[in-house]
Amino acid sequence: MIVVRDIFQLKFGKAREAVALWKEGLGFLRRSNAMKDARLLTDLTGPYYTLVLETTYESLAEFDRELRETPSDDEWRAWYARFTPLVDSGRRELFTVVGSDIPSLQPPARAEAMKAR
Repeated sequence: MIVVRDIFQLKFGKAREAVALWKEGLGFLRRSNAMKDARLLTDLTGPYYTLVLETTYESLAEFDRELRETPSDDEWRAWYARFTPLVDSGRRELFTVVGSDIPSLQPPARAEAMKAR
């Protein structure tokens, strides 16, 4: 399984408009059976006006297929033409999922107390 993060640096003051557009755009992405999950993230720290689209795919091949098929959709192209004027720059990060059932971290004192039981 892979996670793809499309990271957009938005133009000043365009975050609300971009988030609204992506909520609409996710409809296009969800029509495909390739994408397992999608979520939108916005910045709390770091560069202002950052929007991240995080999607999950079963494999790199599934993601590659999605990259080839989505741009050929006329409805998607019309939507994308509305989104791109809101963006200053962007990048993509791909990650391999190596675990999704990781136990939460506990403070050291509590962890020691749990061992003593």
